[in-house]
Amino acid sequence: MENLREQILILISTPLYIIIIGLEVLLSNYRRRGQYTWRDTLTNVYLMLLNSVIDLLFRGVYLVILGVCYRHHWLSITNVFSYWFVLLLAEDFLYYWLHRWDHEIRFFWAVHVTHHSSEHFNFTVGFRSSVFQPLYRFVYFIPLALVGFRPLDIVFLYSATQIWGIFVHTELINKMGWLEYILVTPSHHRVHHSSNAKYLDRNMGMFLIIWDQLFGTFQPELTPQEYEPVRYGLTKPLENPGAAGIVFHEWQAIGKDLSRSDIGWKEKWQYVFGPPGWSHDGSRLTSDQLRQAEDLDALDFARDPQF
Repeated sequence: MENLREQILILISTPLYIIIIGLEVLLSNYRRRGQYTWRDTLTNVYLMLLNSVIDLLFRGVYLVILGVCYRHHWLSITNVFSYWFVLLLAEDFLYYWLHRWDHEIRFFWAVHVTHHSSEHFNFTVGFRSSVFQPLYRFVYFIPLALVGFRPLDIVFLYSATQIWGIFVHTELINKMGWLEYILVTPSHHRVHHSSNAKYLDRNMGMFLIIWDQLFGTFQPELTPQEYEPVRYGLTKPLENPGAAGIVFHEWQAIGKDLSRSDIGWKEKWQYVFGPPGWSHDGSRLTSDQLRQAEDLDALDFARDPQF
């Protein structure tokens, strides 16, 4: 039964991906927007395959761990509708914190940074996976098993909501009306993938945007009159955009920081588990510091346009 559900999900999602990607490529070429390049698209596929292989190899391990937790669950939801509705809310809530800490803790950012390394934004960027995330993602879902959700249901629903997660990687759709207040939309996710200071580390949700609104990480996409156009990619372009560089560049940077002879253990800890961009000497800035610097520049300009 579980295998059948996954097979149905694959049968539905695969042709859907092919259709929407094909349409986006055609429209991009027709409008001469240059949203796709061969190198970027192949990189997206390469990272997706790496992630999928690790996930398949490790799936047996995390299903066993989730299964042990489920055998000790202390709550049961018998109503089918309530079961799936609560699972959707709870899993999306836990994913929000997984995603948020992937951005706010450098150790995990070193994994997640691969997903943000493209300077393009199209449906295939949704496949540009955080390669090593399957090795720890399941830890966030352990509470679901402990309160009575079956491990295979947890994995299935995560895969199902990932379909929506692919859909929001596009510039073709502007705003989605009242859905902007409930769901993560392409507009919200363009903000998330932006390297503009105001947009950094915003809109962390995968399916529902309500968690960002509740926990202070929501940022709507602004009009050109309100703010500068979105720039995709990282705040600092990759020095080595090759296959290995994309996956390991942040780990190499962490190693370089840890090898400094002028810092102590407190600074070393911050370089690993502090926010990305933290530096002991102010030579680099975190996303919050970049936002503050931009706000100060805007304030200075408002006071004196000739500044």
